[in-house]
Amino acid sequence: MSTARIDARFAALKAEGRAGFVAYVMAGDPDAATAAKILAGLPGAGADLIEVGFPFSDPMAEGPPIQRAAQRALAKGMTLAGTFEQVRGFRQSDQTTPIILMGYMNLLASWGIEAFANSAAEAGVDGLIVVDCPPEEAGPLADALDAAGVSLIRLTTPTSDDARLATIVRRTSGFVYYVSVAGVTGVKEADAAVVAPHVARVRKASGLPVAVGFGIKTPQRAAEVARVADAVVVGSALVDEIAEAVAMNEDVTKRVLSKVDSLAKAVRTARVGQTTV
Repeated sequence: MSTARIDARFAALKAEGRAGFVAYVMAGDPDAATAAKILAGLPGAGADLIEVGFPFSDPMAEGPPIQRAAQRALAKGMTLAGTFEQVRGFRQSDQTTPIILMGYMNLLASWGIEAFANSAAEAGVDGLIVVDCPPEEAGPLADALDAAGVSLIRLTTPTSDDARLATIVRRTSGFVYYVSVAGVTGVKEADAAVVAPHVARVRKASGLPVAVGFGIKTPQRAAEVARVADAVVVGSALVDEIAEAVAMNEDVTKRVLSKVDSLAKAVRTARVGQTTV
């Protein structure tokens, strides 16, 4: 596999002595044109890495905000092919920011595992998170992604014991995504004090950076988690901004990027004056 862009970004973050900010957006939300503008603006607003969800009608790990984002995108005609096109457009002006796709196995199976891996690599995708693909069944997917040079990034949770963790990280590359709360996205809040020992355990088991997501909505919470993790992932809070901007007939791109800016600044400055992790 190739983790060049991801590795380079985490190396730079480590050299700067700070955590990274990972922004999650749904491809095609609220429509393809606006989503493309948001995607293009994320690095400038402070996103160090970007997760792009590909919309699916039954996103089982997602809470109401991201479920609604998927519904908005699907209603506007966004597809997996359209998602690749959005990434391809982003890469025309940005060759350094890592892009991670996040979604569900149904669409990969329909597309074809090897074809998906090749399409993702061609579009400029660096990594893939498949929420509902257990490690025991991921061999063909991992093989296809390795051949195409795309990292398979896995999720670990508060309930992953040491034996399970060893299985999860075996073919993980780039970084590990630690789900900070039990349940779906956008419902509970992450507690940095509780998260810290889990992050250390995952980092030790994998030898990889650990990004923490689920349950992080505010700059204060993002800063707290940034002091103990290698990266902080925010998604529901961003797609909520999209929904509210649409409802209020505001400039969607401006509102979302403003939220990214406030979160990214909190993450960027969280360790000032402190010992780095």
